[in-house]
Amino acid sequence: MPGSTYGNRFKITTWGESHGKAVGVVIDGCPAGLPLCEEDIQKFLDRRKPGQNKYATPRREDDQAEILSGIFQGQTTGTPISLLVWNKTARSQDYSKIASYYRPGHADYTFDEKYSFRDYRGGGRTSGRETIGRVAAGAIASKLLEQLGIRLCAYTKSIGNVSVDEKHMDFDEISKNPLYMPDHDAAVRAQVLLDGAMARKDSVGGIIECQITGLFPGIGEPVFDKLDACLARAMLSIGAVKGFEIGEGFRAAGMFGSENNDGFIVKNGEIAKRTNHSGGVLGGLSDGAPVIFRVAVKPTPSIAASQTTVNKNMEEIPIEITGRHDPVIVPRAVVVVEAMAALTVADLLLENMSARLDRILDFYSRNL
Repeated sequence: MPGSTYGNRFKITTWGESHGKAVGVVIDGCPAGLPLCEEDIQKFLDRRKPGQNKYATPRREDDQAEILSGIFQGQTTGTPISLLVWNKTARSQDYSKIASYYRPGHADYTFDEKYSFRDYRGGGRTSGRETIGRVAAGAIASKLLEQLGIRLCAYTKSIGNVSVDEKHMDFDEISKNPLYMPDHDAAVRAQVLLDGAMARKDSVGGIIECQITGLFPGIGEPVFDKLDACLARAMLSIGAVKGFEIGEGFRAAGMFGSENNDGFIVKNGEIAKRTNHSGGVLGGLSDGAPVIFRVAVKPTPSIAASQTTVNKNMEEIPIEITGRHDPVIVPRAVVVVEAMAALTVADLLLENMSARLDRILDFYSRNL
């Protein structure tokens, strides 16, 4: 199956299925000398781990990462880093019924049409469990970026029609509520909304916002590999994501140029912008301001409420999906968004190292 590899210089390949023996990732291109241990990766995996509260799937997995290669004496060696997480509590019998029909909102039908065969156990390769490899790799990319003063912070901007009030945003609040919202009052209201949906055997979607700070100007390529284009590709590769916008996004379509343009100023002896309507990207390149983007996450398609579909015999049938599913994907997807953003920035950052001859000459002159 092509399409399981992402990146050019900092490259990852994820592998495994939801109900297979394990899932994992191979990271190639991470520079040698980065301090790294399993705990660094576990901090990220714990943020997407199932079974942590009533708004996540009750499937309980330890999701303990094991590093198989690429680390020696607590540092990366420059060789491929291989990681795995064992699947320990898969209940494949919960999915035996769906082998004969197509679940609404899932890839069952499209997989059958493409391959004439599919792993129906928990969605197989299309399961959200595939994102474990992305998150583990993103933890490494994030640690690399931290060495350069570049930091990423993703959080829930809205759940259904309940949105964070930007005037009351508190980033310390993100880890204090189960929905990862930087607004306590909004988190309380969102939980009420979710409780109602769960009582109706339904699910809810939402929006995740991510901020990248400390990124110096010029990261990205000006044509096809624009920073914003690469971020969009990364985000839309996440199964539940259905939309992407950066800066003012779709709102910019209703603004005047005089409103949307970010005027340049001199601040502390450096060029800066008075505003940040661009979301930190101009012409596909980072402009030194915080990169701010948002993704739209659809409601969980696996719901217990009665639905109709068709089976392989072309018969319309009623169904009620059983199994263990998230009533909302958004909170566990927050760290996936952050991880994919880190992978994208790390990849473009390494690519940027060869963009200017003066910097190459400076590097070699200091090492002769």
